[in-house]
Amino acid sequence: MYVRQTKTESGLVRGFPGTNARITVYKGIPFAAPPVGENRWRAPQPPLPWEGVRDCFEFGPINMQRTPGRDPDAFYSKEWHVDPEVPMSEDSLTLNIWTPAHTIHDNLPVYVWIFGGGLQEGYSYEMEFDGERMASRGVIVVSIAYRLNIFGFLAHPDLTREQPDTPTNFGFLDQKAGIEWVRRNIANFGGDPNNVTIGGQSAGGVSVSTHLSSPQMKGLFEKAIIQSAACGAVRTKFPHSFFSEPMPLAEAEKVGEKFLKETLGVETIEEARKLDAFFIRDKAAESGLFFSSSIDGKFVTTDVDGYVFRNLTHDVPVMVGYTADELNLEARGESEAEIEAYAKENYGDLAPEMLKFWKASGKPFPGATLINGNEISTRILADMFSKQGKKVWAYAFNPAIPGDNAGSFHSSDLWFTFETLAKCWRPFDGHHFDLARQMCNYWTNFIKTGDPNGKDADGTPMPKWEAYTPESRRVLEFFDTVGMEEKTDPKMDLVVEANIKAYEEQFK
Repeated sequence: MYVRQTKTESGLVRGFPGTNARITVYKGIPFAAPPVGENRWRAPQPPLPWEGVRDCFEFGPINMQRTPGRDPDAFYSKEWHVDPEVPMSEDSLTLNIWTPAHTIHDNLPVYVWIFGGGLQEGYSYEMEFDGERMASRGVIVVSIAYRLNIFGFLAHPDLTREQPDTPTNFGFLDQKAGIEWVRRNIANFGGDPNNVTIGGQSAGGVSVSTHLSSPQMKGLFEKAIIQSAACGAVRTKFPHSFFSEPMPLAEAEKVGEKFLKETLGVETIEEARKLDAFFIRDKAAESGLFFSSSIDGKFVTTDVDGYVFRNLTHDVPVMVGYTADELNLEARGESEAEIEAYAKENYGDLAPEMLKFWKASGKPFPGATLINGNEISTRILADMFSKQGKKVWAYAFNPAIPGDNAGSFHSSDLWFTFETLAKCWRPFDGHHFDLARQMCNYWTNFIKTGDPNGKDADGTPMPKWEAYTPESRRVLEFFDTVGMEEKTDPKMDLVVEANIKAYEEQFK
């Protein structure tokens, strides 16, 4: 028997067998009240109770955002945003559970997944992170929804006066509410509420970094996974990071005040709460404004850099990594003199050394790819965390991805970590499936114990993944074969050391 029906704090729920009948799937369980009407732009409220047994057979609507898959020629529409008819609503604060538990007493480790999309789009049940394959390895997977864009991150003086303890960052507060719901309820699904790992990729990984640094999240999780998002935890000084810092609340309030008056045509939050959600969504898109996190002094109390370099992040094991063909920083210019000017502007005293490396690489100018911004941030973050005594496991992802010339593009690792290659259009072959099996093994081992090492499906040990140290700076390479990097890159070491020195000087 499996846990096909159980109870939550709001009522009974019924799940169903997954594609693998050993897994029970629960879709669309509310973890908070609908954030509509008076609850729009308010911290998530407790979920509403229901009578009888709730059939959790369908995913909930996706959060308000631009319609995914509307442009069939867009890269990610082809990759996984394939259904422009997916239901969308403000009433979307639900979560999904994949559990292999036989009884509520199984006490299995739990993985809470936070999706990416720039805090502007995405949803909790995109096909690439279906949780069934992870669950088949003995972990419970929970994917949570959260409010996005203007619905998740608007700031306004009215909101600060009305709710000073939760003035903004509603998307992060939704994630917190989902994690807290898991702590309170997951035992009834066979899970261990004291063995929770949070993980995310891209903006989901930025969210994980935020939770690692928020005082309000202390004690709510035991491990963390950051995929392709270290740049959201530490911005590089050399070269200048493209990643924007969280906006101070007062500044974000002015943006929100101007948006209400000039774009929505209203003066107050009370009036804005009466407007149609799709009208607000479309007006926000037309405005070109980017609504994201703010330093509210409550949930986000300072820039994440400050927490990392002052050793104020929560002391839990961390897995962090990047894909090779994402966030590549380029030397822009039409001549060698312009390239030298670019180097001086972005690297300062390091410019001569960087120019020497670039010229030795033999890559053409202008537009030569110089360095992966997420790789720099990954190594800086791993350096700092390991110096602070945290256990850190770092990786690089760069197999040959078939089907086009996109390379190991941003988010391509998701097909592998969740072992969902069979859902993809790409003509993956046997070695890709082997790699996906191993990566999913490493991830679930880490979720279980905080150490990714263990045995493969045939009982043989997988390649040893050594913890990252500032002395070795070694990462596990998920290329066409798996193995530890044998030596460090002098160019990368130079940049990492310069960044760390600058940050340590700033925060000493």
